[in-house]
Amino acid sequence: MRHSSLRRTIALLAATAAAAALAAGCSGKDKVPSIGYAVDTTVTSYNGGTTAGAAAAQTVFGRVLTGFFYTGPNGQPVADSDTGSAKEVPGEAQTIQYRLNPAGVYSDGVPTSCDDLVFTWAARSGRFPGFDSASTSGYEDIERVECQPGSKDGTVVFRPGRRYLPWRTLFGAGELMPAHVAAQSANVPDIVAAVQNDDRPALDRLAQFWNTGWNLAPGDLDVTAFPSSGPYRLESFDLDDGLVLVANERWWGDAPATGRIVVFPKPADLAGHIEDGSVSVVDIGTGSLPELNLDAFAVQQLPSRGVEQLVLSTGGVFESDAARRAFALCVPRQALFDQLGRVTDAPETGLGSGLSDSRTVQPDSAYYPAVTGAADPFADGDMAGAEAALTEAGKKQLTVRVGYPAPDARRARTVSMIADSCEQAGITVEDASTPDFGSAQLPGGAVDAILGGPGGLPGPAGSLDGIAAVSGLRSGSGLNAGQFRNSRYDAITDQLAAEDNSTDQLNLLTEAENLLWDRLPSIPLFATPRTIAFSGGLQNAVAGPSRAGSGWNMDQWVLQR
Repeated sequence: MRHSSLRRTIALLAATAAAAALAAGCSGKDKVPSIGYAVDTTVTSYNGGTTAGAAAAQTVFGRVLTGFFYTGPNGQPVADSDTGSAKEVPGEAQTIQYRLNPAGVYSDGVPTSCDDLVFTWAARSGRFPGFDSASTSGYEDIERVECQPGSKDGTVVFRPGRRYLPWRTLFGAGELMPAHVAAQSANVPDIVAAVQNDDRPALDRLAQFWNTGWNLAPGDLDVTAFPSSGPYRLESFDLDDGLVLVANERWWGDAPATGRIVVFPKPADLAGHIEDGSVSVVDIGTGSLPELNLDAFAVQQLPSRGVEQLVLSTGGVFESDAARRAFALCVPRQALFDQLGRVTDAPETGLGSGLSDSRTVQPDSAYYPAVTGAADPFADGDMAGAEAALTEAGKKQLTVRVGYPAPDARRARTVSMIADSCEQAGITVEDASTPDFGSAQLPGGAVDAILGGPGGLPGPAGSLDGIAAVSGLRSGSGLNAGQFRNSRYDAITDQLAAEDNSTDQLNLLTEAENLLWDRLPSIPLFATPRTIAFSGGLQNAVAGPSRAGSGWNMDQWVLQR
């Protein structure tokens, strides 16, 4: 079986250690060798295409639900030939030819097929009402998916006049969902026909399942509803015992080097599981759990490709641009970076070396210095400017409730520092964190701002393509928790997705940042610092400070005890 060169290299290293690991100490009732993985994301859905499932899509389920591409450790898309092949072919319209691996089969015995592509596209295209989609980027530009039901071949044809340069981000790991499960649950015998014929009653039932049918809650699970297309499958989920992934017996590729991975997501007691030796891989926000004892681990502090930011509501107390500007001007961004954003393993320049003055362009991009000038007035905290903006908004004072999943000591300090600064401008900032906090609380009115990564999501975030960052501000996107709507921003991002001329890209990016600093749907702070730690004896683990986290190659991990 062919692998991408990145995984092939690691697989060769793992092969010599696998036998020793199998004879080593065991964990769990079934005595299968086990590796614990602590991560600060939340797990509420198996479906990475929904708003609820976006946070864990690749961090937790990237090697459970595989796709044509996965996110590598540097944030880059990497082809996964175990899933199949995808290539752009000539045509009047942009056309991508997908071919699923002939040996591909879900863990329940049902073969993978182009039906999965049709279903994922239909749910994420924005064309059919009722589907809760985290992002429609790219999918909305697809005109049709040509597929004979049950076939391993599918052809994606984009709309005339449209081109989507980052097409390798489509139908990826953690987001390509099993159509046959939805078809059975929604009583739709032929999903392909339902989509092609625009069968609204059938599509409505499919949408209902897409939105909630793969929800995950700790406790008893009907695992038949969660089949796997990767080297691991879901076995159980419990707050105390973690989310347990075991080797998929029907996996057609190289067998995972360790047969059992136990993921401990929030709100599990991460500190307790690390302390009792249940965890060998730690991937969390730096400073979020300061009491951790990582003396037995090799520790790295790295800047993430996700930007730590305040996502603001565009209603309630922040219904006016002036109110949002008042808050942004009193946030001490430079002081926050100096005290909370610096990491020990950041480069001297570029990613992690200073403030993030853009939500969508990363500091190591050649475009970054030219597009971020509009951020200058918002660097150090301008109390006089904040008071003037507050007056312009017709307010004498303002109370801002900031939410994030607790506990998180670094984010608690962030809110505290903002509160101390903004108090001088007549703005009261309250910490509204809770253990079960979710981004839906912002549009629901429970908070006024979210402190987190792109789209307000917790945990590992970011990628070279920056799709989640862009989607987090697009009109109608599920990740747009603040419900910001601006037709010019939407048009700019559409143009950028198809534009390969560097001068035009620079002009569009500059216009986008100027617009966002004027309207302030969010306030970028710094590259989210990540602490990634591997215990002694762990082999083949590679830090991944991106949306896939360090679990991007968990099937190659080996623990020598």
